[in-house]
Amino acid sequence: MNTIAETYISGLKKAYYNAKAKDIWDHFENIKHGASQEDLDQLKADCSSIPKALIDLLQYVDGTYWRTYGDEDIAFTLLGSDLSKCRYYLLSSQQILKNQGDAPYNFQDYLYGEYDVVDIDEKILKHAKDLNWLHFSDCTNNGGTSQLYIDYSPSEKGKIGQVVRFLHDPNEFEVIADSFDDYLQMLIDYEFNFIREDNLD
Repeated sequence: MNTIAETYISGLKKAYYNAKAKDIWDHFENIKHGASQEDLDQLKADCSSIPKALIDLLQYVDGTYWRTYGDEDIAFTLLGSDLSKCRYYLLSSQQILKNQGDAPYNFQDYLYGEYDVVDIDEKILKHAKDLNWLHFSDCTNNGGTSQLYIDYSPSEKGKIGQVVRFLHDPNEFEVIADSFDDYLQMLIDYEFNFIREDNLD
């Protein structure tokens, strides 16, 4: 039986092909490689609750966010969210490790009322210093508009491992899936609507 990651990748490939972007996908598949076992082992050691489906994706491709493969830097849309207008990169294993613990620093001003209007899902803990989020994706404007996190420190109304989408302008923290597997399934169910002929280079 296929894993959720394999099902996701197969469906994403079809979406690229249907968007008349076969050449883009085929080139990506020809140059990319998965994360090293050493990096995966370090991720599992540092992030013991990291979802298997995320590890599976990293085994397939070790990031698509200005990632160097051979002599080429790529910036490739691999993920989406509940917002069809937003497209996302997958961070590499090293980028994920480097960003460990960045959420309390990045979001303290939002959660502590420095901005007038911030919409915060009730499933999310509002104490920035206690956040335990795994940063795995940035949107394709270099993360300036949105990032995606796996949340290991939810509020009493949330679930451990839920996926949080941060959106800037309007400022919003929204739980978009109860788990990483559910997140991938959501994108499959949405038929990869973030991949369109008019938004691919």
